[in-house]
Amino acid sequence: MTRFFPLLLGLFVVTSACAQDGGMDHGGMDHDASMADHHMMPPMRGTDDARVSPNGGVMTTVGTTNVMVHYGRPSLNDRTYFADGATLAPAGSVWRTGANEASAITFAGDVMVNGTRVPAGTYGLFTIPGDTWTVIFNTTAEQWGSMNYDEAADQARVMAEPITDAPMQEQFEIRFADVTEDSATMILHWGTVGVPVTIAEAGM
Repeated sequence: MTRFFPLLLGLFVVTSACAQDGGMDHGGMDHDASMADHHMMPPMRGTDDARVSPNGGVMTTVGTTNVMVHYGRPSLNDRTYFADGATLAPAGSVWRTGANEASAITFAGDVMVNGTRVPAGTYGLFTIPGDTWTVIFNTTAEQWGSMNYDEAADQARVMAEPITDAPMQEQFEIRFADVTEDSATMILHWGTVGVPVTIAEAGM
């Protein structure tokens, strides 16, 4: 019995590891390809001190492409927003799409965003609020706020129609909804405004 115990223990460990890996949904992807996609994703932002606008992050898979967003989560605190002359993210001005560092989005593969092809990579996610929103993917992914935003570094710009009667959201949130086999809707939600952006798997 003593001789077989290490063998049985080793078999249990291997079986458990395989079972855990099998429980992860790679969306039908080759395991090595899935791991490569994950390695392309930047780590979640860390901070030495607590922030009034804490860091947030969200991830989904579009087809076989992993999509990850890092952003700061400001609160309204009874301030005006998304309007002409607003205290927060005034209409017509480039916004970091959150707080602190500009929001960053990573596509592990090429995607279509509201019908526009965006190559794989990590981008600064900027927006311009208005009656129609401009959603910007800027090749300078890591920068503080939008003070040094450079339009010349834009990879792509797409237009999005806001929903102005969304449920009240005190703290800014980015989430994914309507996730299907090959597409998802990224929603930027603050106050009673929600801005849906469709991300779909890119064809060849």
